[in-house]
Amino acid sequence: MIEVNHLTKRFETITAVNDIAFSISEGEIVGFLGPNGAGKTTTLRMLVGYLQPTSGSINIMGMDINNEPLGIARSLGYLPEQSPLYDDMTVYDYLRFIAEIRHLSKETFETRLDFVISKCGLREVIGQQIQTLSKGYRQRTGLAQAILHDPKVLILDEPTSGLDPNQILEIRELIRELGKAKTVILSSHIMQEVQAVCDRVIIINKGRIIADEQKDELGKNLQSEITLTVELEAEQPDFSEWLKAHPEARMVDSTGSDKKHRFDFTYPGNLDLQRDLSRFIAEKQWLILGMFRQQHSLEEIFHLLTTETDTGREQSAQNQTEPTGGEDRDA
Repeated sequence: MIEVNHLTKRFETITAVNDIAFSISEGEIVGFLGPNGAGKTTTLRMLVGYLQPTSGSINIMGMDINNEPLGIARSLGYLPEQSPLYDDMTVYDYLRFIAEIRHLSKETFETRLDFVISKCGLREVIGQQIQTLSKGYRQRTGLAQAILHDPKVLILDEPTSGLDPNQILEIRELIRELGKAKTVILSSHIMQEVQAVCDRVIIINKGRIIADEQKDELGKNLQSEITLTVELEAEQPDFSEWLKAHPEARMVDSTGSDKKHRFDFTYPGNLDLQRDLSRFIAEKQWLILGMFRQQHSLEEIFHLLTTETDTGREQSAQNQTEPTGGEDRDA
């Protein structure tokens, strides 16, 4: 669906995006993350044709962006961080204007208009001038224009910016629903949003992709130690035999009263001892009430990945700090 190869963007002597590559399949919802100045907004702007790459290729739905930009535009919906709205128009007039420049028929517009008004919660303000709207309603109007023509690919840059908690939940649910039939790239600074909506996460830092994993796999390689918590119902459970057989594991905490007990074990992150420990407990005929691994949150993973300071990465990133104004304020 989306293929990016050796994509680079330079602004004079500054390299904003440095030889990145990724592919996204149909139906995926991908979180595209990075700290301010990492290159994410520059990448999104190249994907939608707002910026011309210095080098590399972008292929969307089998079309090359250099050869078939209009074909890609027809199949793509884009919500930039600052929605492109006309303050002197009403919400209805603005959406009709978008339909006209996209050459939607009257019948198609009326059908899609009812859909976006309902899904984006615009019914109360459809006849209101955009300049009178709150930030939340402006954001909803921007999202409505992005999905009005029923695109196959959606690129959303901070789609819930300015929304209240209830509106955020509604838009997240809409994105999940749209993701069943569309390919979605979602850029956000809200980690809970990415955690709740996305299947996969791409992290960019200093112009380079530093992580590209399924959400549940992200950060596994970062764990130098795993903490495994076990809750049991048993008479005076004793793990000394199991610990003797696994010297790489340690019991770091234990609590209990009567027959209910809780134990915390740690072991190196490159090992998987959960199955073996479960087998040992079963042989002892103790009842497992719960067993779970403590993992890094997405916030922790993001922080660890984007603050690494190994010499090789730092040297390759020299002179690649992005501009803070002009074409890429928050790249």
